[in-house]
Formats: sequence, C-alpha cells, structure tokens
Amino acid sequence: MARLEGKVAIVTGAASGIGEASARLFAAQGCRVLLADVQDEKGARIAAELGDKAAYLSTDVTSDDAVRAMVGQAIERFGRLDILFNNAGAPGPGGPIADTPTDGFDQAIALLLRSVFLGIKYAAGPMTAQGSGSIISTASVAGLQAGFGPHAYSAAKAAVIQLTRSVAMELGEQGVRVNSICPGGIATPIFGKAYGLPTDKADRTVEAVRTMMLPNMQPIRRAGLPEDIAQAALWLASDDSAFVNGHALIVDGGLTGGRQWSLVKEQRERVAAGFGIAP
Repeated sequence: MARLEGKVAIVTGAASGIGEASARLFAAQGCRVLLADVQDEKGARIAAELGDKAAYLSTDVTSDDAVRAMVGQAIERFGRLDILFNNAGAPGPGGPIADTPTDGFDQAIALLLRSVFLGIKYAAGPMTAQGSGSIISTASVAGLQAGFGPHAYSAAKAAVIQLTRSVAMELGEQGVRVNSICPGGIATPIFGKAYGLPTDKADRTVEAVRTMMLPNMQPIRRAGLPEDIAQAALWLASDDSAFVNGHALIVDGGLTGGRQWSLVKEQRERVAAGFGIAP
C-alpha cells in the first residue's frame, strides 16, 4: 500500500527544487496534492503531469489572505487536509550585516518565517478538528550553526526551528504533529539566486552546483539532492513517524557533524612533519 494513500497535502514552493520533488513523491505515494507557488507556468505544468490527484494554486505565501485561501482551496477540492509542507523560500540578501538592506531583511523574514507561521496558523484549525495531521517546514542547517547562510536567512531558519518546537507542544495534544527539516547543501536553484541570478539562469546553475560546488562539503561525497529532502518529508508526512513531534530532522550528509576525518588527518600529518616525526 502507498504510504500516503487517502491523504491530502499542500506543498508550497512546489514548482522547483525540494518542493517539486516532494509533490511528485507524495503523489506517487497515493496523496492528493495542492501545489502552491508563484511560478505559475511551471507549477501548472507539474500539476498537469500529476493528473487528477494534483492541482496548482498561485499563492503568495507571505499574504495572510492568500495562505488562508490556499488551505481553504485544498479542503474544498479534496475534502480534507492531512499534510502541510511549508517549503517556499529564497536566500535573501547576502553580504556583511552593515550592507544588508533593511527592506531585504524584512522581505526575507516574511518569506522564510512569516509564511511558515501563516501556514501553521491556517492548517491548525482543520487538522485539530479532524484530530490528525502532519505539518512540516523547511528549516536549514543555517538555523543550527553559523556560517551556512546569509544573516537574515540564518535568523529566519533558526526561528522556524523554534516555532516548530513551540507549536508542536500545543498541537501535539490534539493529534497534530509539527516538525521541521534542516537540509544541508542541496543542489537547487537557491544557490544561483543567492548570487543574484534570475530564476531562469539560477535553474541552469543546478548541475554545476551538484557536480562542482557541493560534493566535498560533507563526509558523504556527493551533493544533496531535492529527492533526499523529499524522502525525509515523506517519512514525516506518513504514519511511519507517528511518534515524532517537535523535531528538527537534519539531512545534510554529515555536514554539521564536525570536522571531516580527512581534514583532521591532513592537519595531524602537517603538525607531525613540523616536529620531524611520523604521524
């Protein structure tokens, strides 16, 4: 039996990257899926490919009215809501804190944190009414350790992790689980966007990121793929994780585990050579 048979999900940021991979995997596992994004052509195309079990809705996830309408649309079309995957995001402004524009910071917080709050806020009612549900939000290793993302992005992702924990303590009592996923280096257009590239050009950077930029960042010597995060989301969405609540699931190939052994070995060899002894 498919792991999400009979369930209904909303996936935001579903037109590319992690969101697209998750929407496709959820549908393959028997779920009916409402794809939400602002990339309307791509989102509608993916929904059409998935057939009757999917629909697309153009949604600005920073808008209170739009997110409320998104939840209402999923219930109106499919009859219920079992899974919400708050995944929409962008890198936000980079650079030194003194050069970070205030409006850019506000926009990053709106997209990366406010949208998660709104999604949880409007999913909570129907899920608690039915006594079940799984809410998942994309956080990041940048929310756990410094140095993995721009300042605004890192602050927002840390807040997503804590918001997840806080709300899990409330909604868990009513049968609704709330968890987050902390991806490491995943080959998606977000890297190109971080360097200011428009969406179409950012999409074309994914292969270069996958093959050249990411493979040596962590002990598992390959780039993380959107499908890796989709599999984690599938587990959190399914009944297989029925006793998991308030958790930040790290999926990073060991990136945040500590110093890689090869680097430690290299340093030991340099120190030993300096003393003229065998390592």
